Amino acid sequence: MQIEKTSINDVLIVTPKVFGDDRGFFFESFNLRNWQQQTGVTLPFVQENHSRSIKGVLRGLHYQIQQPQGKLVRVVVGEVFDVGVDLRRSSPTFGQWTGVHLSAENKKQFWLPPGFAHGFIVLSDVAEFLYHTTDYYAPEHERSIIWNDKDLAIDWQYDDKPILSEKDRQAASFKKAEVYMDM
Repeated sequence: MQIEKTSINDVLIVTPKVFGDDRGFFFESFNLRNWQQQTGVTLPFVQENHSRSIKGVLRGLHYQIQQPQGKLVRVVVGEVFDVGVDLRRSSPTFGQWTGVHLSAENKKQFWLPPGFAHGFIVLSDVAEFLYHTTDYYAPEHERSIIWNDKDLAIDWQYDDKPILSEKDRQAASFKKAEVYMDM
């Protein structure tokens, strides 16, 4: 696998080595030993989630203020633009975002360590999204930041109005959001 650093320290783009021919393809989507050796990340993955969404669905920006989750995400059908926002108050990149196109075609993965809000928008007709997390889902600790926050100024690379859940429509502004103090 190839590891690419992003504009935010600790956030990585992972591109697997794909073996393909006219029959199809094969690649290791995860190998613990290689992952730890190449990234230095030793947090355990404890949960895997799978979502399916139609074009224009924007999910996020989500995070858990307690039991923060690191996430290794990828798309197995379609394409999304995936975003992470640094919510670690002590970080030099606090309040900054980075994003990447993830698709079934490019097979890239995106690593967001604990301390980040996460969201994505579906760019294809449909997308299926898989992610490993380093802690369990805890709805009582889940928080959301509004997707179009003026201070974050995220370029979602989507021109139409996104489809949002009620929870995401009611999300807090970045200035009012709870953030991580010591991460």
